[in-house]
Amino acid sequence: MQQRTLGRDGPSVSALGLGCMGMSDFYGAHDDAESLETLAYALEHGVDFLDTADAYGPYTNEELVGRALRGRRRDAFVATKFGFVRDRANPNARLIDARPERVRSTCEASLKRLGIEQIDLYYLHRVDPNVPIEDTVGAMAQLVSAGKVRYLGLSEVAPQTLERAHRVHPITALQSEYSLWTRDPEDGVLAMCARLNVGFVAYSPLGRGFLTGALRSAEDFAPDDYRRQSPRFQGENFARNLALVEKVKTLAHDKGCTPAQLALAWVLAQGEHIVPIPGTRRVRNLKENLGALGVRLSSVDLATIEAVFPVGVSAGARYAETMMRLVRA
Repeated sequence: MQQRTLGRDGPSVSALGLGCMGMSDFYGAHDDAESLETLAYALEHGVDFLDTADAYGPYTNEELVGRALRGRRRDAFVATKFGFVRDRANPNARLIDARPERVRSTCEASLKRLGIEQIDLYYLHRVDPNVPIEDTVGAMAQLVSAGKVRYLGLSEVAPQTLERAHRVHPITALQSEYSLWTRDPEDGVLAMCARLNVGFVAYSPLGRGFLTGALRSAEDFAPDDYRRQSPRFQGENFARNLALVEKVKTLAHDKGCTPAQLALAWVLAQGEHIVPIPGTRRVRNLKENLGALGVRLSSVDLATIEAVFPVGVSAGARYAETMMRLVRA
């Protein structure tokens, strides 16, 4: 398995990680047995970077990952997150609470659900607008001192926020959405990561499945699939984005790979400090994704892809308005 390093002095992890969110939440029906099979396959084939969060489920995804880790803790680099507060009775509600006094209890709860003694990478899921980032990260740093956490991370923050946090305690990784159809991090975030020697973790590198070429209409989604509410998957936006994906399919055919592999290879080609974490609950999709590690894109290939998929070409916002207010904070 190819490896990449998160940050200048950070850990080495598999060049492709595994996003586990969809195994428990947001994308319709799920099957724990199938997900555990996929997690086992990942660990057996060197995919050691597992990404979860307390909010996924809520709470059940960490428990699922914990089941996969039994007897295999040494094989995995575990990343989880805190900050979102979700109510089992109303899982669509979104609150953020990153007060320092809450940080230790959320960490302890995640450790218990995961069944481990130390979290490898602990992210703040979103910035709490009511708490200075210095205060939250200061409390997170105490978890490192206590041996509860090895490395700290942030998710969906602005460059200036990353810089402020980094002054309090070294930030090992920043996680944000990044793909051919979400190029937002190119507006200062990637540059700040490079300047501070912070690793960048790209979630949804396949555009929530859109860039695989497998989706044809909104009817492909289960009734409770959150993509039905996502602006990019609705009406005219869906049709315009589908036309872009058709062009990606043509490029992939010419390259001798699948659209998913082309999309992942593009993210990998953007920098050695970038680690994509495509999510899937199926072994066959994981196998396909791993094939991206063998796809080499030349400067000509990258220029051709850029001409087809330039910055800002995707139709629609990547989140509904309420969630968009929580990114780049």
